[in-house]
Amino acid sequence: MLFALAIVVAWSWLGGASLGTTLLRVIICAVVIQAGYFVLVYAMIARSAPTPADRLREAERKLSSPEVTEGEKLGNARRSLH
Repeated sequence: MLFALAIVVAWSWLGGASLGTTLLRVIICAVVIQAGYFVLVYAMIARSAPTPADRLREAERKLSSPEVTEGEKLGNARRSLH
């Protein structure tokens, strides 16, 4: 990020831009880079496969949901002990 901002500063300086224009370009560049980073990380998290811990947690939620009868809960618990 710092390298990209340094390039923007150098480009502005070589182009003869004023200090205000240079500052505005640096701020816009920093916001665009940060937003892109946020979107990339969000996409990576959203597309990641569930871990074994996630699958186990989901299975436990299904067992404790009201849709499962009490007999099924006990039957599953007994089978897991053997």
